Amino acid sequence: MAEIFVLGGGTPTPTAERFGSAHVLKIGEETLMFDCGPAATHKLVKAGLFPTQVDNLFFTHHHFDHNIDYPCFLLCRWDQGAGNINELNVYGPSLTEEITDGIIGENGVFSADWRARVGHPLSQQVYQNRGGTLPRLPPNPQAKNIGPGEVASGKNWEVTAALAEHVQPYLDSLAYRVDTPDGSVVFTGDTQPCQSVIDLARDADMMLCMCWDDQDVMNATGEAPGQCGTTGAAEMAQEAGVKKLVLVHMGPNLSSQAPFDQTYLGMQRVYHGDIVFSEELFKIDL
Repeated sequence: MAEIFVLGGGTPTPTAERFGSAHVLKIGEETLMFDCGPAATHKLVKAGLFPTQVDNLFFTHHHFDHNIDYPCFLLCRWDQGAGNINELNVYGPSLTEEITDGIIGENGVFSADWRARVGHPLSQQVYQNRGGTLPRLPPNPQAKNIGPGEVASGKNWEVTAALAEHVQPYLDSLAYRVDTPDGSVVFTGDTQPCQSVIDLARDADMMLCMCWDDQDVMNATGEAPGQCGTTGAAEMAQEAGVKKLVLVHMGPNLSSQAPFDQTYLGMQRVYHGDIVFSEELFKIDL
């Protein structure tokens, strides 16, 4: 059975209920992570998972609400793995390699941390107590800048990427589709309604789509370009023939249940499948 966990279902605006974006897809014994927003490492553990279970991390784009916990995740996973786990594979649009090296490379901003853990006798003892064997090796995540097309595969999954229209040319953005024996799921990341994401999501069993706010509010405030709101998310899901639409990346105005209740019927008039209003630490079977 494949399971999806919404770790971060919010936006750059912190609220008591939501902050930033991060999602996990667990397929048997393999765990894929999509984005690594605020406190994603802690939320992962709160969801009953652990950083060392994640061997593949995919970034949709490099806004801080999607990647700010990346340094924490990298160092925590490496430290807790005690040399007995696979190197982490990291995929994302342009800047993924550069950001990774800037965090944890030889001259990265956190290189002093791993140098101390590699070299100091206390850290070496803790490492051995966790099951590691000296000498301790520095972290070496395998980061790769990618574009549209087939990205990666595992025993029971294949990941395909497509362009998402968000804030180009300042940042590149991707959406991802994962096909598994249990079904297919699409993570849109941040995007406005666009044909490339619709094509990627064609006949998918589930789509986790950003839904910033009520469409009328977004139109009135000028925040509609580059983002999906209620109508945009519903229209994309309907045109793609997606069976279930899971709303994520919801802003403060929409992120409580009451405002959503007011717009739900309007979305149902556009999209005829199931609509799920997600919460952080929400789990749903694919």
